[in-house]
Amino acid sequence: MPVISVRIATRSASQASQPVLYRLATEFRVAPNLRRAALSEEGGYVEIDLEGSLDEVQRAIAWLHTTGLSIDAQQRSVTDGGNL
Repeated sequence: MPVISVRIATRSASQASQPVLYRLATEFRVAPNLRRAALSEEGGYVEIDLEGSLDEVQRAIAWLHTTGLSIDAQQRSVTDGGNL
């Protein structure tokens, strides 16, 4: 299955309480695997791997762009986890 690494960062303190990972896991057929995070009431970031079908990963990333959060793809290529 394709895996894309994404960094999600808040732009305001009010975004820190949004249930972004919950929504990714329940509204899309992707597994958001947490790699690293720093989050407080003032804001922060999470770095996740999104695993799922290419269509679902793309849908999830498209939705993330509508949230107003800062979205940065850490890995631009899609791989199946095999050797390159």
